Amino acid sequence: MLAGLDAALHLVFPPRCLCCGEAVGSDQGLCGPCWRDAGFIQGACCTRCGTPLPGQSDEALCCDECLADPPPWRQGRAALTYSETGRRLVLQLKHGDRLDLVRPLAGWMARAGAPLIGPDSILAPVPLHRLRMLKRRYNQSALLAQEIARQTGSIYVPDLFRRVRATPSQEGRSREERAANLSGAIGITNGKETVISGSRLMIIDDVITSGATLRAVAEAAISANAACVDVLLLARVARNT
Repeated sequence: MLAGLDAALHLVFPPRCLCCGEAVGSDQGLCGPCWRDAGFIQGACCTRCGTPLPGQSDEALCCDECLADPPPWRQGRAALTYSETGRRLVLQLKHGDRLDLVRPLAGWMARAGAPLIGPDSILAPVPLHRLRMLKRRYNQSALLAQEIARQTGSIYVPDLFRRVRATPSQEGRSREERAANLSGAIGITNGKETVISGSRLMIIDDVITSGATLRAVAEAAISANAACVDVLLLARVARNT
């Protein structure tokens, strides 16, 4: 009966590509060109930051940048590269009120992060400052984290971290300037220290460029004695390795 209802609805409202709106064969899918340009990260990748690497090796690999300047977290994964379709989807979710994207995008993230997520994992989003939250009306990283937790059966704590102070946009800043901009800007929410202590923590964010924000959040978690800190991203800027 439900299958018949779905078929009837599809006659009136045909499934559309999540990214461009073209007709597709199933709900929450991508058309051929958008799928081709989606930049799903598969095969070899850096185990620390998730950037794609040449080849198909299953061994633990590390990119040159993480070797030279290791991030404070243990492991990281990303679902997409931040280009073409991946970039469009991130921006539609972040600035276009496309909350219908949360479920499918979180599903892609859950698959990418499956080796790192366990039933005792605590999923926490990168926080927004309250002024930016008022302007944007929602934290896309929090929505993704909540849906990933629902799909994987892990623990979701939306307010584990807080923005101690508002920070100017990171756009156009160098790596060093981004790090300085975030210095002291993120802390643990009062009363949440005991949640972090000894925990297996996964930090969720939509996109990583220099990693300055994630470093600030991870360092706050480590200072609160988290047993293990990993990161999971929707998309990451691919770089030369």
